[in-house]
Amino acid sequence: MSNKAPTEDEKFLFVDKDFLNSPMAQADWSAKKLVWIPSERHGFEAASVKEEHGDEVLVELADNAKKVTVNKDDIQKMNPPKFSKVEDMAELTCLNEASVLHNLRERYFSGLIYTYSGLFCVVVNPYKMLPIYSEKIIDMYKGKKRHEVPPHIYAIADNAYRNMMQDREDQSILCTGESGAGKTENTKKVIQYLAVVASSHKGKKDSSAQQTGSQFAYGELEKQLLQANPILEAFGNAKTIKNDNSSRFGKFIRINFDVTGYIVGANIETYLLEKSRCIRQAKTERAFHIFYYMIAGAKDKLKEDLLLEPFSNYRFLSAGHVQISGQQDDELYEETMEAMNIMGFTEEERTDILKVCSTVMQLGNIEFKKERNQEQATMPDNTAAQKVCHLQGINVTDFTRAILTPRIKVGREVVQKAQTKEQADFAIEALAKAIFERLFRWILGRVNKTLDKTKRQGASFLGILDIAGFEIFEDNSFEQLCINYTNEKLQQLFNHTMFILEQEEYQREGIEWNFIDFGLDLQPCIELIERPNNPPGILALLDEECWFPKATDVSFVEKLMNTQGSHVKFAKPKQLKDKTEFSILHYAGKVDYNATAWLTKNMDPLNDNVTALLNNSSSQFVQDLWKDSDRVVGLDTIAKMTDSSAGGSKTKKGMFRTVGQLYKESLAKLMTTLHNTQPNFVRCIIPNHEKRAGKLDAHLVLEQLRCNGVLEGIRICRQGFPNRIVFQEFRQRYEILAASAIPKGFMDGKQACCLMIKHLDLDPNLYRIGQSKIFFRTGVLAQLEEERDLKITVIIIAFQAQARGFLARKAFAKRQQQLTAMKVIQRNCAAYLKLRNWQWWRLFTKVKPLLQVTRQEEEMSLKEEELNRAKEVATKFESELKEITLKHTQIVEERNALQEQLQAETELYAEAEEMRVRLAAKKQELEEILHEMEARLDEEEERAQTLLLDKKKMQQQMQELEEHLEEEEDARQKLQLEKVTCEGKIKKLEDDILVMEDQNNKLLKERKLMEERIADFSANLAEEEEKSKNLTKLKNKHESMISDLEVRLKKEEKTRQELDKAKRKLEAESNDLQEQIADLQAQIADLKAQLAKKEEELQNALSRLEDETAQKNNALKKIRELEGHISDLQEDLDSERAARNKAEKIKRDLGEELEALKSELEDTLDTTATQQELRAKREQEVTLLKRAIDEENRTHEAQIQEMRQKHTQAVEELTEQLEQSKRVKSNLEKAKQALEKETSELTMEVRSLTQAKQDGEHKRKKLEGQVADLQSRFSDSEKQKAELGERCSKITVELESVTNLLNEAEGKNIKLSKDVTSLSSQLQDTQELLAEETRQKLQISTKLRQAEDDKNSLQEQLEEEMEAKRNVERHVSTLNIQLSDAKKKMEEMSGNIELLEEGKKRLQRDLEAASTQFEEKASAYDKLEKTKNRLQQELEDTLMDLDNQRQIVSNLEKKQKKFDQMLAEEKSISSKYADERDRAEAEAREKETKALSLARALEEAQDTREELERANKALRVEMEDLISSKDDVGKNVHELEKSKRGLEAQVDEMKTQLEELEDELQAAEDAKLRLEVNMQALKAQFERDLQGRDEMGEEKKRQLVKQVRELETELEDERKQRAQAAAAKKKLETDMKDLEGQIETANKGRDEAIKQLRKLQGQMKDYQRELDDARAAREEVLSTAKESERKAKSLEAELMQLQEELAAAERARKQAEAERDELSDELASNSSGKSALADEKRRLEAKITQLEEELEEEQGNMEILNDRLRKSAQQVEQLNNELQTERSASQKNESARQQMERQNKELKAKLQEMENQVKSKFKSSISALEAKVAQLEEQLEQENRDKQASAKSMRQKDKKLKDMMMQLEDERKQSEQYKDQAEKANTRMKQLKRQLEESEEESQRATAARRKLQRELDEATEANDTMSREVSSLKNKLRRGNEPSFSSAPRRMGGGRRVMEDASEEDGDSQNDFNGTKSSE
Repeated sequence: MSNKAPTEDEKFLFVDKDFLNSPMAQADWSAKKLVWIPSERHGFEAASVKEEHGDEVLVELADNAKKVTVNKDDIQKMNPPKFSKVEDMAELTCLNEASVLHNLRERYFSGLIYTYSGLFCVVVNPYKMLPIYSEKIIDMYKGKKRHEVPPHIYAIADNAYRNMMQDREDQSILCTGESGAGKTENTKKVIQYLAVVASSHKGKKDSSAQQTGSQFAYGELEKQLLQANPILEAFGNAKTIKNDNSSRFGKFIRINFDVTGYIVGANIETYLLEKSRCIRQAKTERAFHIFYYMIAGAKDKLKEDLLLEPFSNYRFLSAGHVQISGQQDDELYEETMEAMNIMGFTEEERTDILKVCSTVMQLGNIEFKKERNQEQATMPDNTAAQKVCHLQGINVTDFTRAILTPRIKVGREVVQKAQTKEQADFAIEALAKAIFERLFRWILGRVNKTLDKTKRQGASFLGILDIAGFEIFEDNSFEQLCINYTNEKLQQLFNHTMFILEQEEYQREGIEWNFIDFGLDLQPCIELIERPNNPPGILALLDEECWFPKATDVSFVEKLMNTQGSHVKFAKPKQLKDKTEFSILHYAGKVDYNATAWLTKNMDPLNDNVTALLNNSSSQFVQDLWKDSDRVVGLDTIAKMTDSSAGGSKTKKGMFRTVGQLYKESLAKLMTTLHNTQPNFVRCIIPNHEKRAGKLDAHLVLEQLRCNGVLEGIRICRQGFPNRIVFQEFRQRYEILAASAIPKGFMDGKQACCLMIKHLDLDPNLYRIGQSKIFFRTGVLAQLEEERDLKITVIIIAFQAQARGFLARKAFAKRQQQLTAMKVIQRNCAAYLKLRNWQWWRLFTKVKPLLQVTRQEEEMSLKEEELNRAKEVATKFESELKEITLKHTQIVEERNALQEQLQAETELYAEAEEMRVRLAAKKQELEEILHEMEARLDEEEERAQTLLLDKKKMQQQMQELEEHLEEEEDARQKLQLEKVTCEGKIKKLEDDILVMEDQNNKLLKERKLMEERIADFSANLAEEEEKSKNLTKLKNKHESMISDLEVRLKKEEKTRQELDKAKRKLEAESNDLQEQIADLQAQIADLKAQLAKKEEELQNALSRLEDETAQKNNALKKIRELEGHISDLQEDLDSERAARNKAEKIKRDLGEELEALKSELEDTLDTTATQQELRAKREQEVTLLKRAIDEENRTHEAQIQEMRQKHTQAVEELTEQLEQSKRVKSNLEKAKQALEKETSELTMEVRSLTQAKQDGEHKRKKLEGQVADLQSRFSDSEKQKAELGERCSKITVELESVTNLLNEAEGKNIKLSKDVTSLSSQLQDTQELLAEETRQKLQISTKLRQAEDDKNSLQEQLEEEMEAKRNVERHVSTLNIQLSDAKKKMEEMSGNIELLEEGKKRLQRDLEAASTQFEEKASAYDKLEKTKNRLQQELEDTLMDLDNQRQIVSNLEKKQKKFDQMLAEEKSISSKYADERDRAEAEAREKETKALSLARALEEAQDTREELERANKALRVEMEDLISSKDDVGKNVHELEKSKRGLEAQVDEMKTQLEELEDELQAAEDAKLRLEVNMQALKAQFERDLQGRDEMGEEKKRQLVKQVRELETELEDERKQRAQAAAAKKKLETDMKDLEGQIETANKGRDEAIKQLRKLQGQMKDYQRELDDARAAREEVLSTAKESERKAKSLEAELMQLQEELAAAERARKQAEAERDELSDELASNSSGKSALADEKRRLEAKITQLEEELEEEQGNMEILNDRLRKSAQQVEQLNNELQTERSASQKNESARQQMERQNKELKAKLQEMENQVKSKFKSSISALEAKVAQLEEQLEQENRDKQASAKSMRQKDKKLKDMMMQLEDERKQSEQYKDQAEKANTRMKQLKRQLEESEEESQRATAARRKLQRELDEATEANDTMSREVSSLKNKLRRGNEPSFSSAPRRMGGGRRVMEDASEEDGDSQNDFNGTKSSE
């Protein structure tokens, strides 16, 4: 895409890659600290952070550079430009509202309306047609994965379709959003896409589609599926303010597919049709489209059939005919009818549907009026009613009667009730709404019938849900509750699916993560709405109120307040406008609902008389609509709502179902289907309410994002690891951060990523490494991006430095080559110029062919031939002469012009000489300054020695510090071990917290179970009391049985009267027994009376409950034993009865036998002796029997006595029990009173606790803000550190720029030279200004100290507040423990009270009051649980902060490691640099000695020059003598030549000396270059030193943190730390002394600098004098040159006379050119002199500025030292204060612990007592309860310990933070001091360099002067040569004049020989020179 230009449709899908990869945006983001700040207009605006002041931050807006102060909490982080216009917002590294909004806005303005946000696809309505829905786009998205193509609704649809086909899992697409956001359009696009992709008509082209011109080819079923939409839109859509085609219902379109993936059918379900739109609309809104389509599009015949009228005639169309732009109602009517035809609607069905629509509109035209004196309604005009009845096929009179006087069933009778006007209007409107709703349902069923007609079975389906999003209006009613309830369920589904997908992702990647089902977050709100009972929810309460008579909306709201008032998600509005208002806390925000008319809306009542009529209509269609008219809520139900007949309402219960029930059921079905599918989420957003394209209202979009759950989804994302990167991409992008970590060669992506992460030292909590990806928490990638940018900038800077260095070196080498080439050219040119104008050379060239003297004749012949030729040539030359004469005239003119220029130059020269005189004076002054500077140099050397001594001291200190460092490293290792253990503990604590939460939940459940068990136990107690009552009844029965037994005994006594006297005794005893029993009964009566009294006394006996419960249990035991005894006695009685019965039987048998024997005796009196014996035997047997009976009687009597004893014992025991119960009663009463007191005290304590907690929370928030401020200050200090480093680099750059500026200022030196005299006055002024600045600085320093004092006071206040907070937290924890104990006591006491309640009815009222108080306590406990939850949330926040702190610690540890390495390097480098510095100093001394030797050589050269000038003058005198005496010319020529040769030899010597000097200069320049390189190395070393010291500072900071921890953890280490503090103090004092010494040395240096200045001024004066001398010499040379010029002119005139005009002209021209060159040379020399003066002035100014800077630095050092002293003192004080506070806190903790232990012991003692009391029956339950109580106590103790530990850790962190801040400030000041020292060293080095440069410049000047002298010598020699030539020419002329031509020839030849020899010698010299130059080249 990047190579070729995107097409028109791709612009609206793909992001511009150039924009994403723009380096400008990346650089801008990394340079400025860009953040988001809230804005009223744009939602959020980009700004860069400038300053931070506590909670407030100063930012500069990016758009208009306006500066604004913002609260720190309002700032949100900005993502790097890499994430701009990102397709999935879950990938954003900074997940916040501003970033989400910015991403959506950027994409929207680029035409990209689709954006992913995790599972969501967010769609922003573009309000224009985009070319992204064509067949080409559909083909592009077919079969592609989500990440392969840009975001689109087609991608969602295709993804769902492919998942359905591959996984065989049903899919669903959920489109939600506000009205006008584009839900319906997107559902259409989904259906369109599926109709193309899953069409069974593939491969064939639909002829009908081709005819209509459609671009897609569909099958019949697909076409019907698409045509279902226009029908539903016509009947269910309407124009609203926000949307022209707004769906007024929710729908779920279920498209069925077969196994092959073809569409086989569809089904549509609808939800919440807005029926009220039929009867009323807003001004600019419309009713449903079908009404307008029908009126506009129906033909005339159809209009007559439907009885249609114009728009304005219908009252229900309140706004008349409202047009929609771009739509024609008649055309849309035809489209709707065509769609109905395709869907298979018959003509009759269509007309019936339209008739119903016409009926709805006609119903609005029915008008009712009141009768005059009555409330009854009448219908004066029934035309509308007739039309309605005609259309619906019912009777008019029946219809009017049914509406005006309907029949209502009251009880069992049917009564006609007259309706009022309001009731009749309501009935008509309700009827209209019901008719349209039933019609809509019928159409939907008909559409579903046609879509489900296929025979193929559907394998799976894909559902599309198009439903309204979350709604928060000003007035929210029942409809909004239903919509918001639906959205809560859908959001829960989203959260749940997100949880599942996250779980799958993490499991697939093998990542450990504690899974959280985020769907549970929304469960409380859903339960509040839908819960059926315990307690009932809002819908259940609404249904319940619908059954009750006289129920109103107000009563419903009151009932809701009572039942759900304490619910977490329920709230009462702060300002109650109406009694029917209440609030619910949804996930999207708080919504205020108004419950007016909710009961009627829920019941949806209708006039059942009219519905019955419609059910019996003549139209079959109308009958079908009203099939279920019996389920309608009739008028009698509404009447009963107002009347008080409760019986009738019960009969109707279950006859109808409410709207809430139906909606709840339909929603439950929908949710089950959605839960069984794999959901895909689409969130539609409306950008503005003006329907304008390209405009985005930020606040509106943010509100929708909140309501749509997008921000909720992002919140869930933040909990896990939202940023995921594939290994290869992570390695490719961030390998630059860990380049050295990965070895060369191939390596697996996962291994490489692991190595990179290890190298980066990231916190393990911030990332997870999976199988194919690496996962990060939010914000980590932004941090990595920042580090990457920093790394890239460092690399680029290094690359630029290398490139610039290479280019500079190349240019320098080129310049050097050019310089050498220029020198060679100059030499060659000079040699050529010498030879060119030299007459001897010319003569040599001419005479050379004439040297063959021997062959004169041959030569003569040759000469004659040459003469002929010469004549011919002469003729030519004559012609040429004429041309040359013309040229000569021109040259003469040019010469005149040059002469004029020369005069101007001479005038300038005069001015320059004046300047020279002035400069000479200045030079003398500078020379004096130079002497002073030399003296200062000596002092500087002494100072260097002192510095060396200081250096040795510093090295000793370094050794001490290294030892200290080793100790600190040991301590650090210990601390690391402690850190590891602490981390393990923290993990354990986190696990424990999770376990505690689980246990807490279990305990809550167990608490509920316990309450139920307590209720069961109370019931059991009641049963036991009933048993005791039954026992008393049994006792009474036994007494009655005893009386019965006595009666029986009497009977037996009567029967035994014939027996012995023993029986009488028994009777007497029985009488005695009777008397005793009577006495016992009397005693029992007395006891009963006493019992009544005792029951009265029981009220006073409640206080002894705790002591007597054990006795009561013993009594219960005894009662049970007595019961056992009684059962034993009953068994004994039964056995006795059986024995008696046996005895009676035996007795009867014996009596019978006796009678038989008597009869036999009477019969046989006269029997034998045998009979008598038998009789005797029988008598014996009788006696035996009598004895047995006696024995039996005795045993019986013994048993009776035992019974009596047992009875007496039982009675005594009962009396004891009664007394015990009385005591128990009194104890209970006392306990009750005590409990009441305790409850009142507890309520007071709870109130005070809540207040204290609120205060503590406020303080905590403040403290958290202060902690954040401290962290921001810490970051600021780090930034300042970085800025200082940048400043250092900037200062170096500025130094270079300053040097450049100084070079520029040198050009201005000529003008400023006149003002040198005023410099002294300016110096005084600057000194005064300096004094003023020092005063100002002192004032500023005092202000700074005041500010620091204020800061310290604020820190002290902060510490006090922290201590107060800790005390409050301790108090809260103790009170919590007391509260928990009190609660346990309360629960136990309340259990006992409930056990005693049922037995003692008099205490019921008091106990009810106690139970209400207990409920209040429970509510307070709930509140406390809420506060506990809040505290847990805060704990989570603190844990997050802990993670951040761990990160910081890890970063600091990295820096420490680096610092360890740097220290070793620094030691080696420091030693190297010390050696290098010594070498540099030695080299500087050598250079100085060389400079002095060069100066001496210069002086010698000047002396030689003066000698040469003298010789030159002598030669000139000789020349004049020669001219005067022409006769002696020949003799003098030889002498002149000799002198010339001597002079040339001297010149050669001078040249050699000059070359040697040049070589020495080059060596000096090389040394200078080396020094510069050394300087650069020293600079780098100083920068490294600074970095090392910074890292040292960081390490010191870590060590101090460790020391603080050791202080807090171990009391023994306090002494060590105090000793360390004292040692640090001593070190500070020594540092102070050292710094004072440095200040003194600095002052000395300043004095020395002033002295050096004066010396330099003296040197300047000397130099100026030398310059004056040089100029005077130049003037002399010029005067001689002028004289020689005059002579030359006279000679030229003579030569012109002698016909050598041409040669003379050429000479004149050449001389003029030479003069011009000389003048230019002189001008150059003048300019060089001026530049030298400018250089000197610059140096002076630079020295002045240096001195000023040194003064300022020294003052700054003094202030820094003072600040450090103060801060060290403050640190010591703070440490002492913190130690004292920690000790007091530890003492308080110990006292609190002792109190807790005492309370624990008391509780255990009480528990043991309770165990002893309740051991008998409930042993198992009590043991379980005890275990749980112990667990709870342990958990409470653990929680308290955890809280205390967290509070301690918070305190420790606060202290550490403070210490860190103080240390950071100290380190920063130390770094500043080091930087100052480095700058001082740099300035000193610069001074030395400048001195070197000055010496080099002086040497250069000397060489320049020598060169000038050489030039002047050359000129003199040239003048000499010209003079000699002129002399020779004159001699020749003289000779020619005296001798004939032929005779003079041999002489000439002889003379020529000499001249040729001389010339040849000179030529040889010149050739040597020339060759020398070549060789040098």
